Order: sequence, then C-alpha cells, then structure tokens
Amino acid sequence: MTALFGRLTRRAEFLRTAAGRRSAMPGLVLQVRRRDDGGSDPAAVRVGYTVTRKVGNAVQRNRVRRRLRAVARLIMPDGGVPGHDYVVVGRLETLVRPFADLTRDLRAALGKLAGGSGHLGNARPS
Repeated sequence: MTALFGRLTRRAEFLRTAAGRRSAMPGLVLQVRRRDDGGSDPAAVRVGYTVTRKVGNAVQRNRVRRRLRAVARLIMPDGGVPGHDYVVVGRLETLVRPFADLTRDLRAALGKLAGGSGHLGNARPS
C-alpha cells in the first residue's frame, strides 16, 4: 500500500516529533510520532529532515540532506505508517555510507519503531 507522502516544514512539528520515539542506526536517526491534530490529512505520511552543524559545512550538510531525501523517497511511501510524522536526522556517517546501507538503515529503523505490529505509539521507551 502506498501512502501519501508530505513534508514537515514548521519548527513546532519537528519539536513534537522529537518528543516521540526514536531509533538510532549507523547512518541516520529516525524519530516518529503519531499525529493528533485533526487539521492535516490523516492518511498522509509526513517526513522532515535535519542535519546539525556537527556534520560539516553547508555543502556537506546539503549533501547529507539530499541523500536522506533520496532514501526516504524510496522507502517511506510504502514503509511509513499513515497518520505519523517522521524526522530523519543525518549523521556524519551519512556522507560516506553506501546508499544501499542507508536504505537498509531506514528500513531497520522503521521496523524497530513499529515493533512488528505496524503501530507506532507516541511515548519514548523507558
């Protein structure tokens, strides 16, 4: 099943998602939160991307962001759970990690957060 695929654009959306669950992989960190607001399309999967200055200069950060967008374009329409927001956080390793490994990292993070049930909660694991 292919879900609708949108973007997170506002800082408040990123902060709400950061308060949800997360999964760290060698090439990226995935954060997820179920959307509670009634305003946006409940069937949409929304994704945001963030890369800190620790990763490098602007050229390197943009390269990381482009790689993350490419991976998400492949995986998220079928792997994301509708009605959830995701933030993909770039790491220094994202620059040099092979594309196939980044793809596996995102799939593994999605699987870990779904816990095999296909349902993602809002609370962080304790």
